[in-house]
Amino acid sequence: MSEATVGQNAPDAGEELKDRSIGSIIAETRDLSADQVARVLSYQREKNVRFGEAAIALGFANADDVLFALAQQFHYPYAPEVSRKQNAELITLNQPFSAQSEFFRAVRSQLMMRVFNEQQSPRRALAVVSANQGDGKSFFAANLAVTLAQLGGRTLLIDADLRGPRQHEVFGVQNTSGLSGILAGRTEGQSIQPIKGVPGLFLLPVGITPPNPLELLERPAFGLLLRELVSKFDYVIVDTPAAELGSDAVVIASRCGAAMPLARKSESKLAPFQELVAGLADASTLVTGAVLNEY
Repeated sequence: MSEATVGQNAPDAGEELKDRSIGSIIAETRDLSADQVARVLSYQREKNVRFGEAAIALGFANADDVLFALAQQFHYPYAPEVSRKQNAELITLNQPFSAQSEFFRAVRSQLMMRVFNEQQSPRRALAVVSANQGDGKSFFAANLAVTLAQLGGRTLLIDADLRGPRQHEVFGVQNTSGLSGILAGRTEGQSIQPIKGVPGLFLLPVGITPPNPLELLERPAFGLLLRELVSKFDYVIVDTPAAELGSDAVVIASRCGAAMPLARKSESKLAPFQELVAGLADASTLVTGAVLNEY
């Protein structure tokens, strides 16, 4: 796609980004003056380069600005620089063109065939599980959810770690109400929250951390809730507590129907991991394959 010019017939502010040139997006993002735009266009014509290249050469933009503009034009969620320090763990949003993000996209491709296949019946949610704390399970679940939303489908991330919830911190949303209140039968407001900057991505946080997490998860209400949510969203990812803390992860995975076990490179022990996988198999849960977390 050409970055040609900012254009003399610039679109109105209300037009879709897909109808705007790369140049107009960069000019708006960097708040370039008319004189600066004219200089970029002159350099562009003289050197026969794209607008972004010209803007970089003149010091009016950087490579990150060009990537952000491309992402906007192709409707690909990409966090602006100012947001990255606030959500540093969201690699797939902050650095969508990195090797780490490519890894998550590769995992996503496998899941689209094994779990989220359109012909799959009944539809399943995917639980992300690990044997020990610190394996990177919440990090993995959050970034996987972002990559699924980047496909354009409605994606829901459920924080079902009722012992030590983290997803509200990762995404910077409120945690005043959520899954625990729903399972306890309390009437609450809008618990499912849209994630700013990632169209199609929603989060159901834990809410108040309960004193009886396993009992809440074993109630029929959790399975019924999952079935309803799976019918309303294209993809449902569920974060879970580490298996060393109790039976929560296996219970959650059995309700989801599918699970992805995760281990951390050079740290996870084989015996606890094998025990977790065996427990998933005993619960008739589809194990999609294991992930070795190197990050």
